[in-house]
Amino acid sequence: MEKSNLHTYDHYIKALMDISGAITSDLFLDDLFKLIVMVTAKVTGVSICSLWLVDENETPPLIKLKATQSFEPEYFHDRVLRLHEGVVGYVLSTQHPYVIENVLANDKFKEKDMARKLGLVSMVSVPLQGKEGKVIGVLNCFTEKPYVFSETDINMLMAVANQAAVAIHNTELIVKTRVIERELQARKQIERAKEILMQKRNMNGEDAYRWIQKRSMDTRKSMLEIAEALILSDEF
Repeated sequence: MEKSNLHTYDHYIKALMDISGAITSDLFLDDLFKLIVMVTAKVTGVSICSLWLVDENETPPLIKLKATQSFEPEYFHDRVLRLHEGVVGYVLSTQHPYVIENVLANDKFKEKDMARKLGLVSMVSVPLQGKEGKVIGVLNCFTEKPYVFSETDINMLMAVANQAAVAIHNTELIVKTRVIERELQARKQIERAKEILMQKRNMNGEDAYRWIQKRSMDTRKSMLEIAEALILSDEF
């Protein structure tokens, strides 16, 4: 990695624009994660960039590797950390960037065998600060040669990481909204199908719902599919 790469502001501006553009796109979360690491690696010239996110659905919460532009299977295989574990956990807990000149000589860096296999030397790890300053994950950048990350480098990476956090948050909201919309649409269709059964077969609401439910189980189709079929047949 050339030092000039990290000091080229227009590269970082382009990265921010690419990630900002993803906020209003139709990207799914996995696609967004890949975009973030690929854009960051490209503009910085680092060997490996990886994105870790806190999974609060786990009890206790865990930190999971979500994306990397590395094609090495050693880097991506079953990467899960406990909170406060390793460099990623340290950055999460302190909410500050952390720089390592030589990962093999650093006590916090736990995956030295992997670093030797992939030839990784220097590292910077920055937090992804989301809404209201909440840290939702960590962005790691590795080089294959010794490199001293400057304050300017770190500030630029922080800008990219924070924009990535906004993109992730907004994309999650979009996904949740779409799920809710589909659920509401399904409920409307099922209610319409119930009304048809109540009128055509003289059923009450509960019996009509159970009929749709049983038909769904017998045919291994969703209740929405059964409801849509009933509505279509009624229209004809």
